[in-house]
Amino acid sequence: MFAPVPANVIAEIGVSNHMARARINKQTVDAIRPASKDVFVWDDKLAGFGLKATPAGGKVFVFQYRMGGRGAKVRRYTIGKFGPFSPDKARGEAERLAMLVAQGVDPQHQKQERRREAVELAFQAYLDRFERDCLKVKWKSSHGDARATLDRFAVPVLKDKPLPNIRRSDIRDVLAPVRDRPASARKLFAILRRLFNFAVAEGDIATSPLDGMEPPPAPNARDRWLEDWELLLVWRAAGALGYPFGPLIRLLILTGARREEVAALPWEELRQEERLWMLPADRAKNGNANDLHLSSLAYAEINAIAANKSREDDKWPRRGLLFSTTGNSPVSGFSKAKARLDRAVANLNKGEALEPWKLHDLRRTMATGLQRLGVRFEVTEAVLNHISGARSGVAGVYQRHDWKTEKRAALDAWSAYIEGLLSEPHATNVVQLAHPRA
Repeated sequence: MFAPVPANVIAEIGVSNHMARARINKQTVDAIRPASKDVFVWDDKLAGFGLKATPAGGKVFVFQYRMGGRGAKVRRYTIGKFGPFSPDKARGEAERLAMLVAQGVDPQHQKQERRREAVELAFQAYLDRFERDCLKVKWKSSHGDARATLDRFAVPVLKDKPLPNIRRSDIRDVLAPVRDRPASARKLFAILRRLFNFAVAEGDIATSPLDGMEPPPAPNARDRWLEDWELLLVWRAAGALGYPFGPLIRLLILTGARREEVAALPWEELRQEERLWMLPADRAKNGNANDLHLSSLAYAEINAIAANKSREDDKWPRRGLLFSTTGNSPVSGFSKAKARLDRAVANLNKGEALEPWKLHDLRRTMATGLQRLGVRFEVTEAVLNHISGARSGVAGVYQRHDWKTEKRAALDAWSAYIEGLLSEPHATNVVQLAHPRA
């Protein structure tokens, strides 16, 4: 049962469709009683600030206003229920809303925008849209890696924070775990910059929090390549890993392709009779298709994978992925696989690890090996699908030769070179202790 309404309130109720006027304070809120329909009490000082009592006994603070003068439609904004909102707190919110109206801002639109920010522009939810509409379009071959990077480093920090509320300090917090890893820091910074630039272009935020931020310093240029004895160790250790990473690493050695391109290799890109891998433009990192001849060793590695699948003949599968543990998605977990590989290498080398190296160094190793074999620089660039050096600028525009024959010869020469290393007497023994590079 509600206490009686104060006399000054009673005097107004019943007039103007139960539109009473009184100072909205705790006494008024406690005193107002429910009726057969909604009862409104409007504050006698702050225009538009009111209290609504429902027939069920609920009490809600509201703000009523017009946008555009007396002829405009009356709009009502629900501030909140009594309890979570005290009269003083509700009055403060009403004063804020009145100021917005005076500035020509519709509180309802602002409320809708806040709701949109909380749902559609929440960082973690926004990543799905960013991946679908940007990464898969602009970064086709590496969208999965970019999304995984954001999930690993950005999501734990930003969580569901709306994009418009993300500040430069938040970005610094995201970058903090990789501050001492220059390559990873620049990669993460580039992905974040792409995300927020996309959000600006879509009209979801006005400016990017990365505007004016200096990118992390570039890592020192890498010149690491594996010497023959090191390459032999890696080749043999890869065999000890087994599927999927063993043959995957060997194909990296033999083709010079990028890790992501090999890891997501589908059977449909391979031509068994032609011994050809046709990498399409939408999977190539630089957006340029590249046809790679499968040398004898590369063909043998792929044939061994196919032989382990249930088949009625010796034909390679026509669909699915070469390297997958789920059957639906490319293999992942390269950090752990590289650690296993390094341990296997050390076991073959009397417990001595190699000088630090990365899987990407296998591309440089192949390029170096081809140069040592006398392969023309333009052909090496074509094998690696590089758009630089001899294939860039004016030369790239007018030089349309595809180097198909030369690439085939180069890949066969590289395969034969590795076979020669494997056939040397010391190749089946402990190779050589790791030693500092001069």
